[in-house]
Amino acid sequence: MSGAQDVMRDNADREQRDLLRRIDPGARALVIASVMLVLVLCSLLPWTGDAAGWEVLTGQADPKLDIGLLPWLFALNSTVVGLGFGTLALISRRWVVAFVAGLAGVVVSFEGIMAIWSRQTSGQHGPAIGLVLAVLCMAVLAVQWIRVLWSRD
Repeated sequence: MSGAQDVMRDNADREQRDLLRRIDPGARALVIASVMLVLVLCSLLPWTGDAAGWEVLTGQADPKLDIGLLPWLFALNSTVVGLGFGTLALISRRWVVAFVAGLAGVVVSFEGIMAIWSRQTSGQHGPAIGLVLAVLCMAVLAVQWIRVLWSRD
């Protein structure tokens, strides 16, 4: 009988550890998904001059605009973190993926601020509405993921 109790205790411990590794975003999942959709739409808007976000990401922007490294880096990382890790965290509901999405979201938000600053000080075309909205989306995503992590019971 002791062996059966040990097996049951091991199963209960395993289930408890599995529950501790999971998150439940609840209603915030809708907010996160909506902001991710706005982030996708931001790639269609101009980021600097006439160059849309997807052109900055793929390197197809007009060379005369001299986009630079920071806007491209922000475009790449906001896609990977904001959309990639965000989607993975919503689907898997794993704590560690949500943690990476939140923490990396803070870093990418800072990169976005630096990208805006680099466009403002370039002496050429400044940041356009798409870049500013994308930075705001990343900041909102970072805050939402941190709130999901913080509210975990």
